[in-house]
Amino acid sequence: MASCGLTESVAVLVLEKCRSSIQLRQIEAQLIRHGLHCNTRIGHRFIGACQSHGLLSSALLLFTTLPPTPHIFIFNTLIKALSQCQTLTPLLIYSHMRRSCLLPNNFTFPPLFNSLSHTRHVTHAQCLHTHVLTLGHHRDLFVHNSLLHLYASSRHVSLCRRLFDEMPHNDVVSWTVLIAAYNNVGDHTRSLLVFQQMQYAGFAPNRVTMINALDACAHSGNIEMGEWIHGAVKRDGWEVDVVLGTALIDMYVKCGRVEEGLGVFWRMKDKNVFTWNAVIKGLALAKSGHEAIWWFKRMESDGVRPDEVTLLAVLSACSHAGLVDQGREVFRLLLDGSYGFLPNVKHYACMVDVLARSGHLKEAVEFMGSMPFEPTKTMWGSLLAACKSQGALELGLLAATKLLQMEPENTAYYVHLSNLYAAMGRWSDVEKVRGVIKDRHLTKDLGCSSVEVEHQSHVSELFA
Repeated sequence: MASCGLTESVAVLVLEKCRSSIQLRQIEAQLIRHGLHCNTRIGHRFIGACQSHGLLSSALLLFTTLPPTPHIFIFNTLIKALSQCQTLTPLLIYSHMRRSCLLPNNFTFPPLFNSLSHTRHVTHAQCLHTHVLTLGHHRDLFVHNSLLHLYASSRHVSLCRRLFDEMPHNDVVSWTVLIAAYNNVGDHTRSLLVFQQMQYAGFAPNRVTMINALDACAHSGNIEMGEWIHGAVKRDGWEVDVVLGTALIDMYVKCGRVEEGLGVFWRMKDKNVFTWNAVIKGLALAKSGHEAIWWFKRMESDGVRPDEVTLLAVLSACSHAGLVDQGREVFRLLLDGSYGFLPNVKHYACMVDVLARSGHLKEAVEFMGSMPFEPTKTMWGSLLAACKSQGALELGLLAATKLLQMEPENTAYYVHLSNLYAAMGRWSDVEKVRGVIKDRHLTKDLGCSSVEVEHQSHVSELFA
């Protein structure tokens, strides 16, 4: 870059045309040399360029050279640029802004809340919420929706609900975030209730709303609502893109309507690995192991590279269908790195289940002993269930004992151990286990049953 004649307009133009981090550093040197780094317009463009080229450290360095009280626009730009980082740096920038006696505006808070949603610092968010109220931004819908999203992503659904109810007005985004908040904590029935209330309130759901509602239908088994949503999508002429189509497939197959899910799959123009995963997972859940394996091979032949979720679904299908040899082969390819990644703890747990369910109990124990980490609770639980169903009492005792070592206060494991001793005729040991339960004041968890009638869940009385 020439060292003379550098003006504000030229600097802005050069920053817009910057194509590499090396060029950006050269521009930075020239800006400092010509004293243009303090210019608000240039500073804004420079920070944006730093974000594009992964040089946010340079943006922070430039920030330290600015006048004692930079324009609020610079603060907001820097906070927004840093909001995707999983750090508290944006909050530190905000604190510096307040110490500089600059008042934040309604563009300051949304990226701040966005940054805190990554770190899940809800206490900091509540402090910022008081600033929003104090500074008079409590009627700004964009600000409130950003805070709603933070509470939802942090699984603080009670705070999310309270804020939603206190907001002077809502929009479709507010309702959608609340629906997602209940999904995040597994309260899918409440999620669908909010979905219905939203429509009663006169708000038309958008694509994101429908996807969240379909997710709630999939997990709650509410096929009637899922079919209604699909009908609404058809009636309104929405394009079934990859995300919406995958949500529809996931809903249908998890509700046991595999053929309808496959129908959606074949009608979709574009598909990705998540779409294929929805089909394979659904078939695995439906105990259609052979068909799941067929779809997995079809996926590979179509040139779609499987991911970690795909292989979990395939191993699960092998487990439910008793396809031991296929499971062994898939896991061998995983260990070889043939799929581009190594197996994680969930893949190991699935392989334990494949071996245990199929009656290869000793091989399952040997496999657990060869792992690069200690067996997990899930693995010992799979082994225990298989031992009980197959009458392998000695190995069942080993699994139950290991589970008790991991969770000594879990009453269910004591019950399993007691039942195993009883099956072996070891009544003195049964009494010992019952004595431990009594001495530790442990109680069995209560259960309940429910039935859905006209979209309403009716729960029975609790039983022991």
